[in-house]
Amino acid sequence: MSVSYDEAMATLTAPGGPFALTDCEIAGQSLKVFEATPPSLGALFENARSKGDEIFLVYEDERWTFARTMEQVDAMGALLVDRYGIQPGDRVAIAMRNYPEWITSFAAITSIGAIAVSMNAWWKVDELAYGLEDSGARVLICDTERLGNALVPLATTELRALVVRGEGPLPDGADHLEAVIELGAPLPDVTIDPDDDVTILYTSGTTGNPKGAVSTHRAVLSALMAFACRATASAMMKPEDTAGHPYPNCFILAVPLFHVTGCVAVMLSCFASGTRLVMMHKWSPERALELIERERVTHFVGVPTMSWDLLESPDFPERDTSSLLSVGGGGAPAPPELVRRIDANFKSGRPGIGYGMTETNAYGPQNAGDDYMRKPTSAGRVVPTVQLRVTGENDVLLPTGEVGEIWFRGANLIRGYWNKPDATAETLVDGWLRSGDIGRIDEEGFIYVQDRAKDMVLRGGENIYCAEVEAALYEHGDVYEAAVFGLPHERLGEEVAAVIHPKPGRVVDVAAIRDHVAQRLAAFKVPSYIEVTETPLPRNPAGKFLKRELREEIASRREA
Repeated sequence: MSVSYDEAMATLTAPGGPFALTDCEIAGQSLKVFEATPPSLGALFENARSKGDEIFLVYEDERWTFARTMEQVDAMGALLVDRYGIQPGDRVAIAMRNYPEWITSFAAITSIGAIAVSMNAWWKVDELAYGLEDSGARVLICDTERLGNALVPLATTELRALVVRGEGPLPDGADHLEAVIELGAPLPDVTIDPDDDVTILYTSGTTGNPKGAVSTHRAVLSALMAFACRATASAMMKPEDTAGHPYPNCFILAVPLFHVTGCVAVMLSCFASGTRLVMMHKWSPERALELIERERVTHFVGVPTMSWDLLESPDFPERDTSSLLSVGGGGAPAPPELVRRIDANFKSGRPGIGYGMTETNAYGPQNAGDDYMRKPTSAGRVVPTVQLRVTGENDVLLPTGEVGEIWFRGANLIRGYWNKPDATAETLVDGWLRSGDIGRIDEEGFIYVQDRAKDMVLRGGENIYCAEVEAALYEHGDVYEAAVFGLPHERLGEEVAAVIHPKPGRVVDVAAIRDHVAQRLAAFKVPSYIEVTETPLPRNPAGKFLKRELREEIASRREA
């Protein structure tokens, strides 16, 4: 017999339960944590050894067992320590597409007490150079394409590079992984404290440069335990006649591993639970449908854009997707129509959504199944280790149902931003994290995210900081004024829009502007909508552009 959410949580978190709670002092705060939380990521990876010859990773035609994966992890850890002198606390960067080596590199780095720095694989030369310099990374583990973007710091600093899946001559300071790794080498034994730093993930910042969000072992593991607790509760809430399923759990990795969703919510969750993970070379709805059918994938996690792509693919009616139990993800709100279409078009797959951030290690409210159908505009509820509140002016706590800024509190939060104390103090206040998002909480504890206070565009799950795009536009000789903001987009959630006022006597070529930005920033940051106006852009008395006015004017014209 199925139980309610509250009943499931009470059972799971009671003393002696699999997710029993205890109090823990973290950075001067008393927080609820799960008693069974492993002490470090290295301890988590140790559990994978018992899986032996079971398949863990599927990539193209490759099938990696848990034993092979851990052999690579051990050898990579030994290589980093013995050849490159990596010590606990040192930063090691990863910049590559979703290869199995991304996973083994991450596991090795974090198992030897070093800090894994996840680089956005779509960054261009200047962006990658900034991340490497800001983090102080000593080694970069990369593929050949990212190596090409890192040639300047490799030639001008003491950075070393390990290149995966490459061949041919390399610049000084770079090694082919296959040439220097010694399989069979034991993993170095190090002592790791739960509150030691373990990851730096870059996210958009208030200055226009990315900020390195720093997490501890405890924070990442607290998020993983929260995901596991929520998944167990969801299984308990299913009616008995739908709980049985003929296929073992299997996730497909459709999002980048450098994103917190791909790294924590998907990859590390699979590591923790011993679940098979099917990796995609790059996103293609047709290839995803093929893999879902071939590998009997049970869980699809992506941004809403990807769920749209699956449903709209001409291959969808021809592919067997009956193995799917969950179709969802996060990174952007899902339109209610998408929620309904998922529920109606997948035989067993139910819609799901999660509202997490880099700063929360991906964990936050989750909504799925019947609850999601009942409340399709809500991001859901949290487990007992996480607290939510909504505040108004002067950070005053607001009553249930009132709209204000959403705050998070829990052991899963980052400890701060790398080398940015002011940004840390602005975001983390008395143990609470200011999300910068506007929303409300209803009487059942469901949260509704209604707007973002931060000046960012959320395009297909990618955070885009407007000031960074504006800075690139202003580098063009014809641009006098530029305002960048997001416009609603059915598939991507938002698209990047720019309104430009040219310098006197100049004529702005829109195609040339796009090419100009594309040479400086990653492709997803290039404005897809550009409007040129001969009149100066509207400003408020403080001299700031009235972006909301511009956005609403353009949106109304497009709807007319």
